[in-house]
Formats: sequence, C-alpha cells, structure tokens
Amino acid sequence: MSVAAGPAAFPYGTELIRATKPFAAEDRRRTWFLFAQVAAALVGSLVVAAAPVPLPLRLVASALIALLLLRLFMFFHDFEHQAIWRHSAAANALMAAVGWLILAPMPIWRETHDYHHRNNAKLLGSAIGSFPVVTTGMWRGMDAGQRRRYRLARHPLTIALGYLTIFVVGMCLRPFVGNRRHWQGPAALAVHVGAVVALWLTLGWTAAVLAVLAPWSVAMALGAYLFYVQHNFPGIELRGRRDWDYVHAALRSSSMFRMSPVMHWFTGNIGYHHVHHLNSHIPFYRLPEVVEAFPDQLTHPHPTSWRVRDVRACLRLGLWDPDLQTMVPLPRPGGQ
Repeated sequence: MSVAAGPAAFPYGTELIRATKPFAAEDRRRTWFLFAQVAAALVGSLVVAAAPVPLPLRLVASALIALLLLRLFMFFHDFEHQAIWRHSAAANALMAAVGWLILAPMPIWRETHDYHHRNNAKLLGSAIGSFPVVTTGMWRGMDAGQRRRYRLARHPLTIALGYLTIFVVGMCLRPFVGNRRHWQGPAALAVHVGAVVALWLTLGWTAAVLAVLAPWSVAMALGAYLFYVQHNFPGIELRGRRDWDYVHAALRSSSMFRMSPVMHWFTGNIGYHHVHHLNSHIPFYRLPEVVEAFPDQLTHPHPTSWRVRDVRACLRLGLWDPDLQTMVPLPRPGGQ
C-alpha cells in the first residue's frame, strides 16, 4: 500500500488503521518497568537539585528534571488514551497524581484533549486543546481586538512562557473560571505553589529554583512548543469541516518530528505524532515499530526537527491560505 496524492489521497485509509491494531497491544510489565525507570530518575534528580551539593551537579540534575517531566507526561497522556494501564485502578490513582504534578489535572486534560483528537486540523472548531488557526479570509474579517488575541495565542513568547500561559492559566485557572466543577485546577496550582514555598523556606531559594521553578519552566516551554509544532509546520494540509477526513488529518495535518534517539527517549516518541493520531491506542514505546512496519505509508513527507531553521519556519506560520493551500505568515502589526 502507498499513500497517493490528490483527491484520493488515502485510498487505503481504513486498511491502514486496521493494520496498526496489532501494535495497540500493551506489554503491561514493560509499561511498569519503564515507569519505574523514569520515576526513580526523577526522584533522584529532584533530591540532587535540592541538596547542598556542588552547583554543577545541581544544574545537571535540574536539566534532567525538565527532560524527565516530558517523559513522565507521556505515561499520563497514553493512560488517558487507554493505550496503557487500561482498567487499572492503581494506575488511575497514580496518573491523577501525575496530572496534578504537571499542572494538567486529569478531567481538564481529558476534556480538551479528547476534543482535539476528534477535531484535529478542522479549519473551524479545532482550537480547543490546540493552537488556533484561521484562514486569510477569516483574518480579514476580524476586528483589532480579535487579531491581537490571535497573535498573542500563537506568539513565540506565549510558547516560551508555557509554564504560566498554558499550564498555570490555560490548564489550572481558566477552566475553573469557566466551570467551577474544574476545582482540581486551582487545587493543583495551590499544591504546586505550596511545594515551592516549602522548599524555599526549608532549603533556600536555590533549591526552589533548581528543583521546581527552572525545570518546570523549561519542561513546559518545550512541551508547549511540541504541542504547537504537532499541527503547525510547513507542508501541513488543512481542510474545511465538510471535506475533513480522519486519516488525512492524522498523516498530513500532524507532524513527524525527527530527533536524536536520546530526545526520542525523553519525549516518549512524541515525534511520531502522525502515527499517534492515526491510532491513539498504540503505546508510546511502540510507535517506532509502526513506522518501521509501514515505511512507505508513515514516513512523513514534511518532517521537522530541532534545527534552528526548522523552529523558525514553524514559528513564522500564522494563517491558512485556502487559495495557496499552505500556511503563511501573519501580516505585520497594522497591516491587513
């Protein structure tokens, strides 16, 4: 089977989804072993970052905390997709705690992320759980305030400050303001702030900064960029709701992020995002197997990477031009 171009872009879409089903089988023992690895490494790094040991060791530990938080997130993410630990009460309690730890309480994450998977890459209604995308025509119809809010939502500083903009405000505070049943957001934030204050008072400001504030800031900036680039990259193909197709949205509207084996490990293979959207029940540690099994179908035509030029190319995208069938930069402020 091969993925063709044009109107019949995915003649084997349902067959390809069925072909991935054998990979949606969890190895429960492997899942627990991998989780124990990252949990032990994270606890050890937290201890070193907060301890009165030489500063270089603490800085290394702080950097490791940031990267390990990315990997820890993938267990939470895959559990929510029922790719791992299905029907496990122990895992449910554990992942609920992890959701508080990463400032993404389970009910809030589930509500937004499930919506995202059902509406990925639709030109209307796809902004919940993702970064907003409007067409050039929609942009022309926006007033000044709407344009400012749209620019702000996609601004590189919004991504870089993801700790505050996306997690503290977007995942903890704003959902509670909109619906008081989302009390877990402010509760998780209160626990987080309490931990920072306790560290500061007992072990000093360096412990609070190196063990929590710095690594959470770095991890959430990286996470915010990964969220962004998953559906904002040169070569993305978007469709209106009427023409939307699940397989097309997975394979041509979701990115493949090429990384080193080390970064694939720390990010839990999140770079194979197009495969995840094709079948979200595949555990993160099996995603590379799927690409190896179907290289013709799943080698992305427009991969991206951590290279500066690729990052800049992704960040400069702002609007979908339906005439050119491509993403284009936002006009300069004051322009049309």
